[in-house]
Amino acid sequence: MAKVKTKAPLKTLNKVLFTVFVLLLVAVILIIAISPAKVATTDAAAEEIVDEIVIDELKSGTYGGVNFSSLDDVVAFYNECYDHTKTLTSQYKNAEGKTETFYTLLGEDDLQVESILIEGKENSMINNLVPGVVGGLFSNGLDGLPPCTNRNPEMDVDINGDSLTTSRLVADDLLAANVVDNGDGTITITLQPKMFNMSAPGMDCQGHVFKTLGDIAGVVSSISVLSFSQGDANENVKVNYMGGTAVVKINVASKEVVEADYHEVAQVAVTHANVAVLKDKSASLTIKYDMHFPASDDYLMNTKQITRL
Repeated sequence: MAKVKTKAPLKTLNKVLFTVFVLLLVAVILIIAISPAKVATTDAAAEEIVDEIVIDELKSGTYGGVNFSSLDDVVAFYNECYDHTKTLTSQYKNAEGKTETFYTLLGEDDLQVESILIEGKENSMINNLVPGVVGGLFSNGLDGLPPCTNRNPEMDVDINGDSLTTSRLVADDLLAANVVDNGDGTITITLQPKMFNMSAPGMDCQGHVFKTLGDIAGVVSSISVLSFSQGDANENVKVNYMGGTAVVKINVASKEVVEADYHEVAQVAVTHANVAVLKDKSASLTIKYDMHFPASDDYLMNTKQITRL
């Protein structure tokens, strides 16, 4: 596999994100290198990308005793509860028996790679190969509510070193949102952020909701065996985040997030790529990254060897 040199901005990303990034590069290189001769198909990058609403839109009303008449109301309440939840910390015992302080609400994660296309077509060999690559590279993480980059609040920062302990979400980030009254003192808020290419945690509409990869074009450019028959990495590597949702259950009285599922979707496309003697190849795939809160005790122990005190 080609060596990848990390640039300074990526060093601030947490270990899980960097593992996902390496997974992306390896999968794409394998797709390009093993694919058959080029056939006449539609350029994936040239196809129109439509950012479609995949959730119900907000119906104005009172939910759990709280009035929601606009996306601004939804965002304001979400931010208030998010910020409060990330002030809550707990003590944990690590594998060495030492006590550490992390967020009270920690999440477990999972990653899947799907819809692998070479020159716009599926390849059975690649479909069988990539899941093994995913399993070998992906290492489960353990962090607070996204776009969190560390379970330790003091280390939860963006690419500029600024804190991510409070939400940066604004109404203009959202394509849609809705609220449901669960009838038990909790409400469920569902968010769908607008599409964004090369999203970074805390830095844009997708990064205000999800733990995204950041701009990887610079690192792609550093892969010595990879070049492009037209343009450069910025033009030929697209990571469009779209169609993902955050489903967050909130205790209205305490304004605390008690359960959440963040379903992040990234559509990756590489076009006009050259690898060794292979020229002008195109490939695409879909990365689905899911985070569930709260993480179970078994997950804490099995992935990070820590226990709640």
